[in-house]
Amino acid sequence: MPLTMVKAGETATIRKIGGKEDTRRFLEALGFVAGGAVTVVSEISGSLIVAIKDSRVAVGKEMAGKILVTG
Repeated sequence: MPLTMVKAGETATIRKIGGKEDTRRFLEALGFVAGGAVTVVSEISGSLIVAIKDSRVAVGKEMAGKILVTG
């Protein structure tokens, strides 16, 4: 399921990053790698605030839809 389906406060495991090569590289640089854990902190104005690798990152809905996770 895409990251956009995870509710605030839940943690999920990243399975796959979709999209173009540039998008995948950008997300990898932020810490979004397969097998990593990501926690949705909140949703503000359509963007997700997520905690990943001791950081908080805002991700737009379109980009969050390319991050496939398992609950």
